Amino acid sequence: MAINILIAEDEEITVKHLVYALEDEGYSVTSVNNGADAFKKIQQESFDLLIADIKMPGMDGLTLFNKVKDNYPAMEVIIVTGFGSIQSAVDVMRKGAADYITKPFNVDEILLKIDKIKEIKRLEKENMALKVSLGLGRDTSIVAKSLMMKKVIEIISSIMNSDCNVLLTGESGVGKGMVAKLIHYSGLRKDSPFLAVNCATFTEELLASELFGHEKGAFTGAIAKKQGLIDIAHKGSLFLDEIAEMSPSLQAKFLKVLEDREFMRVGGVKPIKADVRFIAATNQNINVLVSDGRFREDLYYRLNVMDIYIPPLRERREDIVPLSKHFLNKQARKANKKIKDISKESLEVLMSYGFPGNVRELENIIERAVILEKTSQITPASLPQTIKLFQVESIDPNRIKKLNEIGKDYAEKVLEHVEGNKSKAAEMLGISRTSLWRILNNN
Repeated sequence: MAINILIAEDEEITVKHLVYALEDEGYSVTSVNNGADAFKKIQQESFDLLIADIKMPGMDGLTLFNKVKDNYPAMEVIIVTGFGSIQSAVDVMRKGAADYITKPFNVDEILLKIDKIKEIKRLEKENMALKVSLGLGRDTSIVAKSLMMKKVIEIISSIMNSDCNVLLTGESGVGKGMVAKLIHYSGLRKDSPFLAVNCATFTEELLASELFGHEKGAFTGAIAKKQGLIDIAHKGSLFLDEIAEMSPSLQAKFLKVLEDREFMRVGGVKPIKADVRFIAATNQNINVLVSDGRFREDLYYRLNVMDIYIPPLRERREDIVPLSKHFLNKQARKANKKIKDISKESLEVLMSYGFPGNVRELENIIERAVILEKTSQITPASLPQTIKLFQVESIDPNRIKKLNEIGKDYAEKVLEHVEGNKSKAAEMLGISRTSLWRILNNN
């Protein structure tokens, strides 16, 4: 990963020596000869590491260190000192400096120290990605207890220092939007905008205007110039959900943006640079769409630099319980209710359900339960009746149920669902009322 380094040192020969060595290693280096100028630079630009001499005219290195730690605590600092000031350097390290070096110093020594800081920064970035994945940052919440979702997180971690386009695939409701956020907020563009648009919710003309913007008078109703999302997302990321719904002619225009990294507003004549990372998603089989000619093959390959498949919730059942508890905490805060837990019986119901609506459906179920629940934990009574029909009792190794017992339990649940209407229950089960009576009265 790239490290931006600022050197604050008043000895010209030392500065030249350091700059040459660090730039030769591929680092981006800026140098100043006093503490005051160093702090001005820090206020104007972004640096990962400050290398500061203790003794400088005006603002010395110790004062500079204190100001940096007070205002920019994430910045790492290496103090440069002579043998007579080693105690001062040790004191500064106790206050949070990353390391110190003594003059005259060995270049290999300082490169090793910077490598150590580089590794710290890398781990910090990974921790940030983990926090985001657990819902602790930027309103992004992805729970990855299952092996399948851990693999998704691993892929995202592997592209943290890349700026490649990404195509997310998976059923509706699996969390593609959250994964897109995680990719952005754990990547190189995390401090720039993350914008999203659902291509399925706009007509072709409106989607073109939304993406590219338009000039005044470009079409009826265009009474003023409008910036598009590609323009607004400059230096950041743009998430295009349901990209398979984009019309063929708009696909061609968007392909040109990916190829040339520039675009024109609707009705415009001047190209505008597009410095944006594109993350696209679809719940359709993109390969079938390409084969049928409904999605451009060249656009598919431009977007599909990294393809990430997000499995449905029914295939990663280990995530159901932690997701449920995460959504409980979120919805309880939102509803200002003191519900702290989900009962074992409720979790069994949730674990037995197929979740055709995936993670989105689970969150809706928990939100509904939080609204209805009157106790301190979610009980089965607060869960939708429809999902209880799908509950399959787990096997108790100490007492295996017979098939007729399981049939009776299921028939009773169906009867409860139809509010005791035996004719309707029998019809739903595909049996006669007499057969239903026999099942219910089976001892």
